[in-house]
Amino acid sequence: MQKSESASSLGPGGLDLSRALFKPIQNSEPPTPSKRGTKVSVVGVGNVGMAIAQTILTQDLADDIALVDANPDKLRGEMLDLQHAAAFLPRTKISASVDYNITAGSDLCIVTAGARQNPIPPLAHHSPDSILLIVSNPVDVLTFVAWKLSGFPVNRVIGSGTNLDSSRFRFLIADHLDVNAQDVQAYIVGEHGDSSVALWSSISVGGIPVHSFLEKETLETIHKQVVESAYEVINLKGYTSWAIGYSVANLARSLLRDQRKIHPVSLLARCFYGIEGGDVFLSLPALLGRSGVISVSNLDMTHEETVRLNNSAHSLLDAQRQLGL
Repeated sequence: MQKSESASSLGPGGLDLSRALFKPIQNSEPPTPSKRGTKVSVVGVGNVGMAIAQTILTQDLADDIALVDANPDKLRGEMLDLQHAAAFLPRTKISASVDYNITAGSDLCIVTAGARQNPIPPLAHHSPDSILLIVSNPVDVLTFVAWKLSGFPVNRVIGSGTNLDSSRFRFLIADHLDVNAQDVQAYIVGEHGDSSVALWSSISVGGIPVHSFLEKETLETIHKQVVESAYEVINLKGYTSWAIGYSVANLARSLLRDQRKIHPVSLLARCFYGIEGGDVFLSLPALLGRSGVISVSNLDMTHEETVRLNNSAHSLLDAQRQLGL
């Protein structure tokens, strides 16, 4: 006898598994109707923006890539450099302009430019159904600003947050244990910055909890390395680019292809894990799909982790209040 669709989502004893694993996002909108072709706009053609565009291009994630920047010569040069590789790449339309008209009809708008360019109002005007993905730093505060300026529902304004921090965390744990980073489950949450929180209690390697065989001092040292790693790369080569390029392309894949994968990204965190005091954006593990943020993982954090997360939230709230929005 075939089970009904509603019954198939219920676990033992009639437990709704989706509600046990995730907490829903409030005041969200359903995904927009699908259309033929996928368009991604990247604002800012610096090292980070071009690493993101190049990775999205080589991974065949978009049919149309639009580049926007305030520097017309740099912009045209980057566009031509990518176009000249057409014979070696998936067929993708690549265009560029200083005018935001070129972004019209985007499914995903990725912002890597500085706040002085104030790209959010024109992006929201030309692509009112898009998802905004903020990469510029300070990413948590700027994601809050993007939400305020765009008027978009909370599920369609996302910051890259600690997705890359968590990748660095997984790499360092894997390197220490001499295993593949893809077999490590580990999250950094909170601020993308000094007050970030390492969730020790939920780290596992191949399903085995890490805290059962790694000392806390070792884990604290690894977390410190995560916080300092971006500064180290910048001191050595002048900027970061490749890792953030792969990180953002990874987010783009989950969003555009409705992968429903869990990523630690910056989102409106009020009311999750006891966070109160205002509309603060910080990173929490979230289920991502075509509508943006679908829900937030219902992790079982320790008391210490919850306290640290709330302290991180208060630090960001203080920074947001100085903006007067």
